Amino acid sequence: MTKGSEVMPNMAEVVKPVASLMNVTKTIGSKTLVSDLTLDIPPGQVFGFLGPNGAGKTTTIRMMVGLISISKGDILICGRSIKDHFEEAIANVGAIVENPEMYKFLTGYQNLRQYARMVPGVGKERIDEVIKLVGLEQRIHDKVKSYSLGMRQRLGVAQALLHRPKLLILDEPTNGLDPQGIRELRDYLRRLCTEEGTTVFVSSHLLSEMELMCDSVAIIQNGKLVDIKQLKTVGDAAAVSSVETLFEVDNPQAALELIGRGQLQQGGIVLEAGREEVAGLNARLVAAGIKVYGIRTLSRSLEDQFLEITGGEGIV
Repeated sequence: MTKGSEVMPNMAEVVKPVASLMNVTKTIGSKTLVSDLTLDIPPGQVFGFLGPNGAGKTTTIRMMVGLISISKGDILICGRSIKDHFEEAIANVGAIVENPEMYKFLTGYQNLRQYARMVPGVGKERIDEVIKLVGLEQRIHDKVKSYSLGMRQRLGVAQALLHRPKLLILDEPTNGLDPQGIRELRDYLRRLCTEEGTTVFVSSHLLSEMELMCDSVAIIQNGKLVDIKQLKTVGDAAAVSSVETLFEVDNPQAALELIGRGQLQQGGIVLEAGREEVAGLNARLVAAGIKVYGIRTLSRSLEDQFLEITGGEGIV
């Protein structure tokens, strides 16, 4: 077997992104709203989209769903170009941009039936599936004008899922929701990934909720991608090479001299260490007669990371 043939199996295992933004730029007059944005959205994730005020989040989402044109570059949805093959590309997308709009004089069920008529192959069975998925069984036959904002959001998600999209795009879906509604939405989006295999691309101004909701987040500033953060580790925790770890001990100075590296902090010592190394260091400290009161990793919140990257600018 040649060296080239040995590489082929690994290449075949590469997972293709559900959506790819390739050097996407949007200009209006002399103003550039999004500049040379390149981003891959992997399948099977809740993928977050964050940015300071005026960063270009909503502009990007509008280009992704064809509501505004792309000045330069292209967006591929399941390998199909939004610019050149719009109908084929958008057939893989469900979206709520800003607020879900419904016929308020109709019931929730009647709204879903109306939307189902626009898509071939969506029948009563699929309507019942999405109603159950978003938890609206008890109120689906009530008129939408009696729904709370959270219930309208759920109905909007149900409508967007009728045709089994590969990609669900939600622009600020938590706006106006109370804490219970936000938690319910978070749970629904996670179920979509696990039960429907849907990839969710979501923007939100609530950083703490994005941290709980998303597997990864992309951060943009001034229309440019500045960083991508993975919030949930894929695979076993042992796969993490090293993390900042605090050893809380009764004699931090002695512990520092014994280990030979780290910093005195918070009643102990802090150093970078992998999973197995932490266990070994703990054994060394105990054997040397140093009491270890606790061992914990020090991780910064998404908010801390966001403010560091963007220089403390506000978010949309």
